[in-house]
Amino acid sequence: YWLVDPLDGTKEFVKRNGEFTVNIALIEGSRPVMGVVHTPVMNVSHFGTSGAGAYKKTGDDPAKPISARQLQGNRVTMVASRSHSGVEVDQFRHNVEQDLGQVDITSMGSSLKICLVAEGAADIYPRLGPTSEWDTAAAHAVLEAAGGSLVDTGGQALQYNKPDILNPWFLACGAANVDWTRYLG
Repeated sequence: YWLVDPLDGTKEFVKRNGEFTVNIALIEGSRPVMGVVHTPVMNVSHFGTSGAGAYKKTGDDPAKPISARQLQGNRVTMVASRSHSGVEVDQFRHNVEQDLGQVDITSMGSSLKICLVAEGAADIYPRLGPTSEWDTAAAHAVLEAAGGSLVDTGGQALQYNKPDILNPWFLACGAANVDWTRYLG
């Protein structure tokens, strides 16, 4: 089935900061296998399909392949929600800093945070708060097509088409050379 979120990032839309998206995902069984995240104000689209890779298209330029990166060195780029953060995210950051070194934070709205991990501009996005399936499905497909993962706090891939549409807390992770779940709580 198709899962569509016509306006992801309502708070960003109301604030007129341009960080809202239109999300479209194809779900097969319980997994997103294709996703498009379009940012109308920036005229940017991230899209990906299982087995076919992930891409970013800006304006009229040709689409360019994107890929999640592996953590290198002792500097972590973490994406945090502009509108939904909290003490749990602060603790996660602290735990990462204690083990891996400096953590630089990029704040952003909507599913663009997951797309930053997919395009290799960030290493990790901890979402330690509520979301619904339509908030994550499209970007989840893009991230997996780019070589990253979106997992719950137990390290399992998020599932879709569940009786309850709410997602558990999750981590959007770059290429898998770090077990980010060990930095939780």
